[in-house]
Amino acid sequence: MSVELFRIDDRLIHGQVVVGWGKPLGIRFIALVDDEVARSDWEQELYRMGVPSDMDLIFDSVDGAARRMPDYIADVRRGIVLTGDVDTMRTLAEQTGDVARVNIGGLHHQPGRRERLRYVFLTGDEEQQLRALEASGVAVTAQDVPTSAPVPLDQLLDDGGPS
Repeated sequence: MSVELFRIDDRLIHGQVVVGWGKPLGIRFIALVDDEVARSDWEQELYRMGVPSDMDLIFDSVDGAARRMPDYIADVRRGIVLTGDVDTMRTLAEQTGDVARVNIGGLHHQPGRRERLRYVFLTGDEEQQLRALEASGVAVTAQDVPTSAPVPLDQLLDDGGPS
């Protein structure tokens, strides 16, 4: 499988994704899956500026990415499928059955979210979606950079964690 990483990160394209994960994994394409970004030439141009010339950046809607997932997986280049929220990743996993592991890389503070790690804040609904994702057979961990230890979902959601 050439998709090396399925990542949820609300900042989408930034240094941790491109350099932190992209370089060590030898990534040559990123499929950024976001309905709004897929419709916005302006946002796409901004994100393109954050990606080196030897890495392709593909913008896709949720439905488009679900249809093209076999192409992403069959691509001979190594890639990342990147979403900005839990719901989008859950939808991709449900529609395709091709998502075996999900990395939560950054979901930052917003009203209604509770701190789980310094870089992961979740609503109750997001927690339920992640639990459902894992119950369907998808391994879910939080890990901001490749050099840090992955945090399993049950540990992430343990009520003894940060509040």
